[in-house]
Amino acid sequence: MRSKLRFGTTLGGVCLTVCLFSASATRLAAAGAAPEDAAEEGFVPLFDGKTMTGWEGDFELWRVHDAMIVGDSGAGIKRNEFLATKKEFADFELRLEFRLRDGEGNSGVQFRSKRVEGSSEVSGYQADIGEKYWGCLYDESRRNKILVQAPLELEKSLEKGGWNKYVIRAEGTHITLALNGVKTVDYDERDPAIDRAGIIALQIHAGGPLRVEFRNLRIRELTPK
Repeated sequence: MRSKLRFGTTLGGVCLTVCLFSASATRLAAAGAAPEDAAEEGFVPLFDGKTMTGWEGDFELWRVHDAMIVGDSGAGIKRNEFLATKKEFADFELRLEFRLRDGEGNSGVQFRSKRVEGSSEVSGYQADIGEKYWGCLYDESRRNKILVQAPLELEKSLEKGGWNKYVIRAEGTHITLALNGVKTVDYDERDPAIDRAGIIALQIHAGGPLRVEFRNLRIRELTPK
């Protein structure tokens, strides 16, 4: 009889533990919570936090500091400059954080882009960063225009002088951008001549002094549709 009681007590304890765990998981699911590692499944670092391995550009303007990629134009530059990946990407989701000093100046993240021969320029899509352009989709050195203007409500979620989170997704002809959780772009490319693969590049815009920092760059390549 004692043996049965011990077994029953143990079994009851296991049941209680399982039930509590299940209830906790249910509450997390109801709250929309998900383990961070699950949310990041399939993502790999695009920047190792220590070196410029896998990147190319003018290393007098770009450097690594405190696990960040830092772009600093000093007193200013006369032409746009870019730090670019050596690898090209087609369909992917890119996640990163950026900070623009005092929220001033202009930068951006190029994707599905190409170096322009004989120039410092890069041609292709840009997830824009900077006053009047936050969250916009711009076509750099190609159509030279804003393809999609970000919504006005984005202003409420911006940390102009602090860290912001960008999510850039390109899948087939479909492109979406989200800044601090606000979807700013939902765009479908209708021109079949536009490249669907290319480099990813970070921009220092021409003009006065500018400092921009990037960190936690990671990417998940997607199966082409």
